[in-house]
Amino acid sequence: MTTTILTTATYNFSAYMIYLPIVIALTVFVSQFLFKNSKTFMIDIFHQKEDIAMATNSLFKIGFYLLNVGFALCIIEFYRIETLESLVVNMSEKIGKFSIYLGIMMLLNLLLFLKGRKHAMNKNKITKNENIHL
Repeated sequence: MTTTILTTATYNFSAYMIYLPIVIALTVFVSQFLFKNSKTFMIDIFHQKEDIAMATNSLFKIGFYLLNVGFALCIIEFYRIETLESLVVNMSEKIGKFSIYLGIMMLLNLLLFLKGRKHAMNKNKITKNENIHL
């Protein structure tokens, strides 16, 4: 008595091979854009101390990569994709959700930069006022 296993070809492997490069490229693009433009904020936050500002910016960038690529890998699972149509639908949904998440992460980083800059500006005002009264 032999048992036959019926296998249905799926597009799951193709989905993984499409998904991974897209989410990694999106993460790199957003990260490069965000952290290239955040240098000005960091220099303000660290009172024109460019070496500390750039080192901190690099650490933020590495954290951004790790967090977002890690999340992309955590949500990678696709379930039996048996048609090209379901491949497109699944890919659109998964990449769309990841893009929304990535946008939220970018905005949160921007809010952190703005809050840090505001705090640094207030500290400068307090220091200047103290110097005037002395």
